[in-house]
Amino acid sequence: MRETKVVCRELDCGNPVAESRGPLIEDGRRGVRLGGCYGNESSIRQCDIIEEPGVCNGEYYHHVTCSESVRLVDGAGLCSGRVEVKSNQSWASVCEADFDRQDAEVVCRDVGCGAPAALQGGLYGEGEGQTWDKEFQCKGKESLLLDCDTSDRENNTCLPGNAVGLTCSEPDDVRLVGGGSRCAGRVEWYDQREWRTVGAVKNQEDVAAVVCRQLGCGSTVSVLPGNTSRGIGVKCSGSEFSLRECRRTYELRPGLTVICSDLLVQPDISLTDSMGGVFRGHQGPEMFRGYNFTITCSTQPQYPGGSFLLTFTGSNRTHTQPAVNHSAAFLFPAADDSHQGNYSCVYDNYVFSHNFSSESELLSLVITGN
Repeated sequence: MRETKVVCRELDCGNPVAESRGPLIEDGRRGVRLGGCYGNESSIRQCDIIEEPGVCNGEYYHHVTCSESVRLVDGAGLCSGRVEVKSNQSWASVCEADFDRQDAEVVCRDVGCGAPAALQGGLYGEGEGQTWDKEFQCKGKESLLLDCDTSDRENNTCLPGNAVGLTCSEPDDVRLVGGGSRCAGRVEWYDQREWRTVGAVKNQEDVAAVVCRQLGCGSTVSVLPGNTSRGIGVKCSGSEFSLRECRRTYELRPGLTVICSDLLVQPDISLTDSMGGVFRGHQGPEMFRGYNFTITCSTQPQYPGGSFLLTFTGSNRTHTQPAVNHSAAFLFPAADDSHQGNYSCVYDNYVFSHNFSSESELLSLVITGN
Protein backbone atom coordinates (compact mmCIF):
# COMPACT_ATOMS: atom_id res chain seq x y z
CA MET A 1 0.00 0.00 0.00
CA ARG A 2 2.94 2.38 -0.26
CA GLU A 3 1.78 3.83 -3.57
CA THR A 4 -1.81 3.84 -2.30
CA LYS A 5 -0.71 5.78 0.79
CA VAL A 6 0.90 8.44 -1.40
CA VAL A 7 -2.20 8.73 -3.61
CA CYS A 8 -4.50 9.28 -0.60
CA ARG A 9 -2.09 11.87 0.83
CA GLU A 10 -1.76 13.76 -2.46
CA LEU A 11 -5.55 13.93 -2.84
CA ASP A 12 -5.92 14.90 0.86
CA CYS A 13 -8.26 11.96 1.32
CA GLY A 14 -7.13 10.45 4.63
CA ASN A 15 -5.76 6.96 5.10
CA PRO A 16 -5.63 4.18 2.50
CA VAL A 17 -8.37 1.64 3.20
CA ALA A 18 -8.17 -0.80 0.31
CA GLU A 19 -6.89 -1.36 -3.17
CA SER A 20 -8.15 -3.62 -5.91
CA ARG A 21 -7.59 -4.09 -9.61
CA GLY A 22 -9.83 -3.86 -12.64
CA PRO A 23 -9.57 -4.05 -16.44
CA LEU A 24 -7.66 -1.13 -17.91
CA ILE A 25 -9.47 -1.30 -21.22
CA GLU A 26 -12.93 -0.40 -19.89
CA ASP A 27 -12.48 3.30 -20.61
CA GLY A 28 -9.76 3.10 -23.25
CA ARG A 29 -7.10 4.76 -21.10
CA ARG A 30 -3.48 3.76 -21.06
CA GLY A 31 -1.38 3.44 -17.93
CA VAL A 32 2.05 3.31 -16.33
CA ARG A 33 3.62 1.04 -13.75
CA LEU A 34 4.87 2.76 -10.63
CA GLY A 35 7.42 1.57 -8.10
CA GLY A 36 9.97 2.81 -5.62
CA CYS A 37 7.48 4.59 -3.35
CA TYR A 38 8.49 4.68 0.32
CA GLY A 39 5.06 5.86 1.46
CA ASN A 40 6.16 9.26 2.75
CA GLU A 41 6.18 11.11 -0.58
CA SER A 42 3.80 14.04 -0.99
CA SER A 43 3.08 13.21 -4.64
CA ILE A 44 2.98 10.07 -6.74
CA ARG A 45 5.27 11.92 -9.18
CA GLN A 46 8.09 11.51 -6.68
CA CYS A 47 7.91 7.72 -7.09
CA ASP A 48 9.66 5.89 -9.93
CA ILE A 49 8.01 4.98 -13.21
CA ILE A 50 9.36 1.50 -13.78
CA GLU A 51 7.96 1.10 -17.30
CA GLU A 52 7.34 3.49 -20.15
CA PRO A 53 3.96 5.26 -20.30
CA GLY A 54 1.37 3.20 -22.09
CA VAL A 55 2.67 -0.14 -20.86
CA CYS A 56 0.66 -1.71 -18.05
CA ASN A 57 1.37 -5.25 -16.92
CA GLY A 58 -1.64 -7.47 -17.61
CA GLU A 59 -3.67 -4.47 -18.80
CA TYR A 60 -5.07 -3.78 -15.31
CA TYR A 61 -5.35 -0.59 -13.32
CA HIS A 62 -5.38 -0.13 -9.54
CA HIS A 63 -8.50 1.12 -7.82
CA VAL A 64 -7.78 2.98 -4.57
CA THR A 65 -10.15 3.54 -1.63
CA CYS A 66 -9.23 6.22 0.92
CA SER A 67 -10.93 6.97 4.23
CA GLU A 68 -11.81 10.51 2.99
CA SER A 69 -12.99 12.17 6.22
CA VAL A 70 -10.90 10.59 8.99
CA ARG A 71 -7.28 9.50 9.35
CA LEU A 72 -4.80 8.12 11.88
CA VAL A 73 -1.58 10.15 12.04
CA ASP A 74 1.93 9.54 13.47
CA GLY A 75 1.25 5.94 14.49
CA ALA A 76 2.93 2.66 13.62
CA GLY A 77 1.50 1.12 10.46
CA LEU A 78 -1.91 1.92 9.01
CA CYS A 79 -4.01 1.02 12.06
CA SER A 80 -2.77 3.35 14.80
CA GLY A 81 -2.26 7.05 15.33
CA ARG A 82 -3.81 10.31 16.41
CA VAL A 83 -7.42 10.64 15.25
CA GLU A 84 -7.94 13.57 12.88
CA VAL A 85 -11.17 14.60 11.16
CA LYS A 86 -11.46 16.62 7.97
CA SER A 87 -13.16 19.95 8.59
CA ASN A 88 -13.47 22.74 6.02
CA GLN A 89 -10.69 21.24 3.87
CA SER A 90 -8.28 21.00 6.81
CA TRP A 91 -7.56 18.31 9.39
CA ALA A 92 -8.45 18.70 13.07
CA SER A 93 -7.50 16.61 16.09
CA VAL A 94 -10.29 15.12 18.20
CA CYS A 95 -10.47 15.75 21.95
CA GLU A 96 -10.57 12.68 24.19
CA ALA A 97 -13.68 13.97 26.01
CA ASP A 98 -15.61 13.98 22.71
CA PHE A 99 -14.74 10.40 21.76
CA ASP A 100 -15.72 7.01 23.18
CA ARG A 101 -15.47 3.29 22.41
CA GLN A 102 -18.39 3.33 19.96
CA ASP A 103 -16.81 6.20 18.04
CA ALA A 104 -13.54 4.24 17.98
CA GLU A 105 -15.28 1.18 16.50
CA VAL A 106 -16.54 3.28 13.59
CA VAL A 107 -13.15 4.96 12.99
CA CYS A 108 -11.34 1.60 12.92
CA ARG A 109 -13.89 0.30 10.43
CA ASP A 110 -13.69 3.48 8.35
CA VAL A 111 -9.90 3.19 7.92
CA GLY A 112 -10.09 -0.49 7.00
CA CYS A 113 -8.79 -1.97 10.27
CA GLY A 114 -10.08 -4.37 12.90
CA ALA A 115 -11.63 -3.68 16.30
CA PRO A 116 -10.26 -0.98 18.66
CA ALA A 117 -7.41 -2.26 20.85
CA ALA A 118 -6.38 0.88 22.77
CA LEU A 119 -7.83 4.36 23.24
CA GLN A 120 -5.79 6.99 25.07
CA GLY A 121 -5.39 10.74 24.95
CA GLY A 122 -1.98 12.11 23.97
CA LEU A 123 -0.71 8.71 22.86
CA TYR A 124 0.41 9.98 19.43
CA GLY A 125 1.04 13.65 20.10
CA GLU A 126 -1.13 16.72 19.78
CA GLY A 127 -0.77 17.74 16.15
CA GLU A 128 -0.26 21.27 14.92
CA GLY A 129 -3.70 22.12 13.58
CA GLN A 130 -7.05 22.94 15.08
CA THR A 131 -9.25 20.82 17.37
CA TRP A 132 -12.54 19.35 16.14
CA ASP A 133 -15.37 21.42 17.59
CA LYS A 134 -18.08 18.71 17.67
CA GLU A 135 -18.85 15.67 19.80
CA PHE A 136 -19.43 12.38 18.01
CA GLN A 137 -22.49 10.30 18.89
CA CYS A 138 -21.81 7.08 17.00
CA LYS A 139 -23.83 3.98 17.79
CA GLY A 140 -20.90 1.75 16.82
CA LYS A 141 -22.49 0.04 13.81
CA GLU A 142 -21.96 2.80 11.24
CA SER A 143 -19.66 2.07 8.29
CA LEU A 144 -18.27 5.61 8.06
CA LEU A 145 -17.61 8.32 10.61
CA LEU A 146 -19.61 10.71 8.42
CA ASP A 147 -22.67 8.54 9.08
CA CYS A 148 -22.53 9.30 12.83
CA ASP A 149 -24.56 12.04 14.48
CA THR A 150 -22.70 14.95 16.07
CA SER A 151 -23.57 17.61 18.61
CA ASP A 152 -21.98 20.83 19.82
CA ARG A 153 -19.30 20.33 22.45
CA GLU A 154 -20.33 21.02 26.02
CA ASN A 155 -16.82 22.23 26.84
CA ASN A 156 -15.03 24.39 24.29
CA THR A 157 -11.56 23.69 25.67
CA CYS A 158 -9.38 20.66 25.05
CA LEU A 159 -6.44 20.46 27.43
CA PRO A 160 -2.95 19.56 26.13
CA GLY A 161 -2.35 15.84 26.08
CA ASN A 162 -6.00 15.04 25.39
CA ALA A 163 -5.94 14.55 21.60
CA VAL A 164 -7.30 11.06 20.99
CA GLY A 165 -4.77 8.36 20.13
CA LEU A 166 -6.30 5.18 18.75
CA THR A 167 -4.85 1.75 18.11
CA CYS A 168 -6.96 -0.65 16.06
CA SER A 169 -6.24 -4.32 15.52
CA GLU A 170 -4.98 -5.28 12.10
CA PRO A 171 -7.65 -6.11 9.49
CA ASP A 172 -9.09 -9.62 9.57
CA ASP A 173 -8.02 -10.37 6.00
CA VAL A 174 -5.24 -12.92 6.59
CA ARG A 175 -5.54 -16.46 7.94
CA LEU A 176 -3.57 -19.69 8.31
CA VAL A 177 -5.54 -22.80 7.40
CA GLY A 178 -5.01 -26.55 7.62
CA GLY A 179 -2.51 -26.52 10.51
CA GLY A 180 -4.77 -27.26 13.47
CA SER A 181 -4.22 -23.78 14.91
CA ARG A 182 -4.95 -20.19 13.94
CA CYS A 183 -1.16 -19.72 14.14
CA ALA A 184 -0.12 -22.47 11.71
CA GLY A 185 -1.01 -23.46 8.18
CA ARG A 186 -1.28 -22.28 4.61
CA VAL A 187 -1.32 -18.49 4.22
CA GLU A 188 -4.50 -17.08 2.69
CA TRP A 189 -5.41 -13.45 2.01
CA TYR A 190 -8.92 -12.12 1.44
CA ASP A 191 -8.59 -10.34 -1.90
CA GLN A 192 -11.09 -9.51 -4.62
CA ARG A 193 -13.90 -10.91 -2.40
CA GLU A 194 -12.36 -14.35 -2.06
CA TRP A 195 -9.64 -16.12 -0.05
CA ARG A 196 -6.47 -16.55 -2.12
CA THR A 197 -3.28 -18.46 -1.40
CA VAL A 198 -0.20 -16.29 -0.75
CA GLY A 199 3.27 -16.88 -2.17
CA ALA A 200 6.51 -14.93 -1.70
CA VAL A 201 8.11 -13.00 -4.56
CA LYS A 202 11.53 -13.01 -2.86
CA ASN A 203 12.31 -13.64 0.81
CA GLN A 204 9.61 -15.93 2.20
CA GLU A 205 10.86 -15.41 5.79
CA ASP A 206 9.95 -11.71 5.54
CA VAL A 207 6.42 -12.53 4.41
CA ALA A 208 6.07 -15.08 7.22
CA ALA A 209 7.23 -12.53 9.82
CA VAL A 210 4.50 -10.09 8.75
CA VAL A 211 1.83 -12.81 8.79
CA CYS A 212 2.73 -13.92 12.34
CA ARG A 213 2.81 -10.27 13.51
CA GLN A 214 -0.55 -9.40 11.95
CA LEU A 215 -2.24 -12.44 13.50
CA GLY A 216 -0.74 -11.76 16.93
CA CYS A 217 0.93 -15.17 16.81
CA GLY A 218 4.44 -14.27 17.96
CA SER A 219 7.46 -14.88 15.75
CA THR A 220 8.11 -17.25 12.86
CA VAL A 221 9.23 -20.78 13.73
CA SER A 222 9.30 -22.19 10.21
CA VAL A 223 8.12 -21.38 6.71
CA LEU A 224 7.83 -23.87 3.86
CA PRO A 225 6.50 -23.84 0.30
CA GLY A 226 2.92 -25.06 0.23
CA ASN A 227 1.40 -27.68 -2.01
CA THR A 228 0.06 -25.21 -4.57
CA SER A 229 1.78 -23.07 -7.20
CA ARG A 230 -1.10 -20.61 -7.58
CA GLY A 231 -0.34 -18.12 -4.83
CA ILE A 232 -0.56 -14.32 -5.10
CA GLY A 233 2.97 -12.92 -5.25
CA VAL A 234 3.79 -10.80 -2.17
CA LYS A 235 7.03 -8.99 -1.35
CA CYS A 236 7.61 -7.74 2.22
CA SER A 237 10.57 -6.15 4.01
CA GLY A 238 9.58 -7.98 7.20
CA SER A 239 8.88 -4.83 9.24
CA GLU A 240 5.31 -4.23 8.03
CA PHE A 241 2.42 -4.55 10.48
CA SER A 242 0.05 -6.21 8.02
CA LEU A 243 0.22 -8.01 4.72
CA ARG A 244 -1.65 -5.23 2.93
CA GLU A 245 1.35 -2.93 3.52
CA CYS A 246 3.55 -5.25 1.41
CA ARG A 247 3.96 -5.11 -2.33
CA ARG A 248 1.66 -7.39 -4.28
CA THR A 249 1.81 -8.85 -7.76
CA TYR A 250 -0.56 -11.18 -9.51
CA GLU A 251 2.20 -13.44 -10.77
CA LEU A 252 1.53 -16.97 -9.55
CA ARG A 253 3.96 -18.19 -6.89
CA PRO A 254 4.25 -21.34 -4.74
CA GLY A 255 2.01 -20.93 -1.71
CA LEU A 256 3.52 -20.63 1.79
CA THR A 257 2.94 -22.70 4.92
CA VAL A 258 3.86 -20.76 8.05
CA ILE A 259 4.29 -21.95 11.65
CA CYS A 260 4.29 -19.20 14.32
CA SER A 261 5.62 -19.45 17.87
CA ASP A 262 2.27 -18.91 19.65
CA LEU A 263 0.93 -22.13 18.17
CA LEU A 264 -0.72 -23.52 21.31
CA VAL A 265 -3.75 -21.91 22.91
CA GLN A 266 -3.42 -20.81 26.52
CA PRO A 267 -4.22 -23.68 28.91
CA ASP A 268 -6.70 -23.39 31.79
CA ILE A 269 -5.99 -23.94 35.48
CA SER A 270 -8.62 -24.76 38.11
CA LEU A 271 -8.81 -25.75 41.78
CA THR A 272 -11.23 -28.38 43.17
CA ASP A 273 -11.62 -30.52 46.29
CA SER A 274 -13.85 -33.40 47.37
CA MET A 275 -14.20 -32.43 51.05
CA GLY A 276 -15.52 -28.88 50.91
CA GLY A 277 -12.24 -27.31 51.98
CA VAL A 278 -12.10 -24.68 49.21
CA PHE A 279 -14.04 -21.43 49.37
CA ARG A 280 -13.91 -18.12 47.58
CA GLY A 281 -12.06 -15.47 49.55
CA HIS A 282 -11.74 -11.74 48.97
CA GLN A 283 -8.66 -12.14 46.76
CA GLY A 284 -9.25 -15.56 45.23
CA PRO A 285 -9.59 -19.19 46.32
CA GLU A 286 -8.75 -20.11 49.93
CA MET A 287 -8.06 -23.58 51.30
CA PHE A 288 -8.53 -24.91 54.83
CA ARG A 289 -5.46 -26.52 56.38
CA GLY A 290 -5.51 -30.31 56.45
CA TYR A 291 -7.83 -30.74 53.46
CA ASN A 292 -6.94 -32.42 50.18
CA PHE A 293 -7.15 -30.37 46.99
CA THR A 294 -6.59 -30.92 43.27
CA ILE A 295 -5.22 -28.52 40.67
CA THR A 296 -6.32 -29.41 37.14
CA CYS A 297 -4.57 -28.28 33.97
CA SER A 298 -6.44 -28.53 30.66
CA THR A 299 -6.28 -27.24 27.11
CA GLN A 300 -8.38 -27.23 23.98
CA PRO A 301 -7.99 -30.29 21.71
CA GLN A 302 -5.55 -29.00 19.10
CA TYR A 303 -2.93 -31.73 18.87
CA PRO A 304 -2.62 -35.18 20.51
CA GLY A 305 -0.12 -35.84 23.29
CA GLY A 306 1.94 -33.30 25.15
CA SER A 307 2.46 -32.83 28.88
CA PHE A 308 1.62 -30.42 31.66
CA LEU A 309 4.14 -28.86 34.03
CA LEU A 310 2.65 -27.42 37.22
CA THR A 311 4.86 -24.66 38.60
CA PHE A 312 4.72 -23.13 42.07
CA THR A 313 5.97 -19.56 42.51
CA GLY A 314 8.58 -19.09 45.18
CA SER A 315 9.64 -22.72 45.20
CA ASN A 316 11.73 -25.06 43.06
CA ARG A 317 8.99 -27.68 43.23
CA THR A 318 7.46 -28.66 39.91
CA HIS A 319 5.19 -31.53 38.91
CA THR A 320 4.88 -33.02 35.43
CA GLN A 321 2.21 -35.31 34.01
CA PRO A 322 1.34 -36.43 30.48
CA ALA A 323 -1.75 -34.88 28.96
CA VAL A 324 -4.56 -37.46 28.93
CA ASN A 325 -7.60 -36.28 26.98
CA HIS A 326 -5.90 -32.86 26.95
CA SER A 327 -5.80 -32.50 30.74
CA ALA A 328 -3.90 -33.56 33.88
CA ALA A 329 -4.89 -33.54 37.58
CA PHE A 330 -2.38 -32.86 40.39
CA LEU A 331 -3.51 -34.10 43.84
CA PHE A 332 -2.24 -32.43 47.02
CA PRO A 333 -2.98 -34.12 50.37
CA ALA A 334 -3.24 -32.25 53.69
CA ALA A 335 -2.86 -28.60 52.76
CA ASP A 336 -0.50 -26.58 54.93
CA ASP A 337 1.21 -23.18 54.79
CA SER A 338 3.84 -24.46 52.36
CA HIS A 339 1.12 -24.78 49.71
CA GLN A 340 0.24 -21.08 49.79
CA GLY A 341 1.33 -19.13 46.68
CA ASN A 342 0.88 -18.84 42.94
CA TYR A 343 0.47 -21.82 40.63
CA SER A 344 0.49 -21.99 36.83
CA CYS A 345 0.17 -24.70 34.19
CA VAL A 346 2.64 -24.93 31.32
CA TYR A 347 1.52 -27.07 28.40
CA ASP A 348 4.35 -28.50 26.26
CA ASN A 349 3.98 -30.35 22.97
CA TYR A 350 6.24 -31.39 20.09
CA VAL A 351 4.56 -30.72 16.76
CA PHE A 352 5.76 -29.70 13.29
CA SER A 353 9.26 -30.88 14.34
CA HIS A 354 9.52 -28.18 17.03
CA ASN A 355 8.85 -27.84 20.76
CA PHE A 356 6.07 -25.45 21.72
CA SER A 357 4.77 -24.33 25.10
CA SER A 358 2.01 -22.14 26.48
CA GLU A 359 1.40 -20.98 30.06
CA SER A 360 -1.88 -20.43 31.88
CA GLU A 361 -2.84 -17.50 34.02
CA LEU A 362 -1.72 -17.59 37.66
CA LEU A 363 -3.88 -19.23 40.30
CA SER A 364 -3.23 -17.62 43.71
CA LEU A 365 -4.02 -19.94 46.62
CA VAL A 366 -4.34 -18.84 50.26
CA ILE A 367 -4.15 -21.37 53.11
CA THR A 368 -6.31 -20.48 56.10
CA GLY A 369 -7.30 -21.93 59.53
CA ASN A 370 -9.72 -24.84 60.08
